[in-house]
Amino acid sequence: NDRDLIDKLEAMVEQGMAAMSGSAQPMPAAGAAAPIAEAPPLVPEAPVAAAPAKEMTTGTLIEQTLERPLRPGEVSLDELERAFRETAIEAPVPVAKVEVKAEPAPAAAAPKETKAPKEKAAPKKSMADEGAGEGASIANQSIRVNVDTLEHLMTMVSELVLTRNQLLEISRRNEDTEFKVPLQRLSNVTAELQEGVMKTRMQPIGNAWQKLPRIVRDLSSELGKQIELEMHGADTELDRQVLDLIKDPLTHMVRNSADHGLETPAERLASGKGEQGTIRLSAYHEGGHIIICIADNGRGLNTEKIKAKAISSGLVTEAELEKMSEAQIHKFIFAPGFSTAAAITSVSGRGVGMDVVRTNIDQIGGTIDIKSVAGEGSSVTIKIPLTLAIVSALIVEAAGDRFAIPQLSVVELVRARANSEHRIERIKDTAVLRLRNKLLPLIHLKKLLKIDDGAASDPENGFIVVTQVGSQTFGIVVDGVFHTEEIVVKPMSTKLRHIDMFSGNTILGDGAVIMIIDPNGIAKALGAAGSSAHDMADDNAAHHIGSGEQTTSLLVFRAGSAQPKAVPLGLVTRLEELPADKIEFSNGRYMVQYREQLMPLVAMDGVTIASQGAQPILVFADDGRSMGLVVDEIIDIVEERLNIEVGGSASG
Repeated sequence: NDRDLIDKLEAMVEQGMAAMSGSAQPMPAAGAAAPIAEAPPLVPEAPVAAAPAKEMTTGTLIEQTLERPLRPGEVSLDELERAFRETAIEAPVPVAKVEVKAEPAPAAAAPKETKAPKEKAAPKKSMADEGAGEGASIANQSIRVNVDTLEHLMTMVSELVLTRNQLLEISRRNEDTEFKVPLQRLSNVTAELQEGVMKTRMQPIGNAWQKLPRIVRDLSSELGKQIELEMHGADTELDRQVLDLIKDPLTHMVRNSADHGLETPAERLASGKGEQGTIRLSAYHEGGHIIICIADNGRGLNTEKIKAKAISSGLVTEAELEKMSEAQIHKFIFAPGFSTAAAITSVSGRGVGMDVVRTNIDQIGGTIDIKSVAGEGSSVTIKIPLTLAIVSALIVEAAGDRFAIPQLSVVELVRARANSEHRIERIKDTAVLRLRNKLLPLIHLKKLLKIDDGAASDPENGFIVVTQVGSQTFGIVVDGVFHTEEIVVKPMSTKLRHIDMFSGNTILGDGAVIMIIDPNGIAKALGAAGSSAHDMADDNAAHHIGSGEQTTSLLVFRAGSAQPKAVPLGLVTRLEELPADKIEFSNGRYMVQYREQLMPLVAMDGVTIASQGAQPILVFADDGRSMGLVVDEIIDIVEERLNIEVGGSASG
């Protein structure tokens, strides 16, 4: 039965317990040796403590318990128990350095000494790796690219734009809809690629401002002035080619403001200002242009000195100066060799600074304007295009030839008709456009370029491109308008660069080579840059608007006496010069056949109707009826603030 097996198992348990109790007897010796091990003389006893362990491993108790010898690689229960006990005793030993001479101690201490540095070194390595990773990620955000590579890439994109235009031109001529969707997709991708490549050429304008603080510091000590330079919008980006061209103009402008604009500390205190003057430099985007403003809070321009210098230089006569506004007089500072400095110094007096500024700005298709208030300071505004490589242009026709007008200068397109709100009129043999109760000077493109196709042109009808250059607005009369197109600007040939009306040439989608009109050259040819009477009206209007005054457009004329008279321009329907032989006298009144109707004429006191030649007449209309006011001469159109005073009872 199972009883014999149970008895044997119980006997084995008892024998095992006895063996356990026998093996526990040497342990106190080991335990007693532990505290003695703190003393140096007892270090040699370490091998003695290992002797009982050696004896216990050769005992026969385990063999009797297991009833078989140990197999290779097996350990007895005594060895396991001894190992557990020794580990429990050695673990809490606080000082391992005392046992460094003992053989077992170095083995136990060595891992501790080598392990600790590894634990400390590991974080340092990981931090270095992380720092290197962060630096690598930052470095990967920007790379250096050779400028020639960017220029080649820009050239290839320009050729791609030309190819795109050719495909679009083919698509316009053919009504096959199979290619329209892919071509539209190609056009969009090309536009995005062009925009991306343009961004690679962009640089912050602050790169051109880096040397200005040092220049201002040097000028401050050299001139004995306290000057503060404020810079706003340094992160405004523009094309690298444009940036290189405006560095010198900006330097000239800042030096000019420091020398001519700002006063000495004594002069500023005498005028109630602080000792320190300020030059403010700002830049911002506006449409497809970048606007750069250089302003100072100094003395402003000396108008009288500019007048005297202009007369002495032969730039203008006294009679012409009397008709000019201050804004027009101030523009003389851009004339070559013009300077109001009393002596030539290392800073100014040569008269080349402002001339260089205007020349450089004109070369990149920009405009420059100056405003000054005596005693308050001056501000110069520079308006330049963001890029010169690829621009959007309006394709127009004149005398059978096509031309491109940069769309950045185009304000609007107007179709002029004889009986419409937008109509062409004449003042002093000069064509003008009435646009929203304002008259704009006009110039016919084919007459300006002296090209004629022999076709008769209607003087009262036509397409007008309203163009703005700086603060001047005028109209360019063309024969037809086609469409807008992205064009690649090619530089002018050296033999044609002296022609101001052209800024370059381009190739259209159909392969035709056309010239690009320069609005600045058109403005110069029109006289919009200085001598036009319409600019005087615009400048006066801008002055009144800036001062918060309500202005009214007035038509100035002479009638009956040398004293000029005026009528609100909004009341005048048309300006006419009718042949004198068409005027009839009937029933005590002068009449004229005008637009298939009889129009009565009214002459002011002292006005004699001409018997031959042309008679100036102001036409007024109301409720389908017209009336003509006979005058001696139409002078001009001005913007003035009305200050009506009711006078005495003078006759007439």
